[in-house]
Amino acid sequence: MATYIVFTRESTQDQTELDAYQAKVGASFAGHPIKVLAAYGPQQVLEGPAPEGVVIVEFPDTPSARAWYDSPEYQTVVQHRFRGATYRAVLVEGV
Repeated sequence: MATYIVFTRESTQDQTELDAYQAKVGASFAGHPIKVLAAYGPQQVLEGPAPEGVVIVEFPDTPSARAWYDSPEYQTVVQHRFRGATYRAVLVEGV
């Protein structure tokens, strides 16, 4: 069953750290069945406060999503995102 990780950037603290994350995150995809469905495109907020940005990535299943998220390659890169901004990240299985 397809699984998605939805990232919402709530607020930026350090753009330099976010730039470092953006420059390096693509390399963490190597060997993982990841498909980027949306990345910081225009938003139409329907409810609640607007996030600064939204990213949605698709995986074939939950183990594949966790394998990428928990990988040493991504966990090294994600430290830049943690220092650069406040995000929410949610893993959700499709129906």
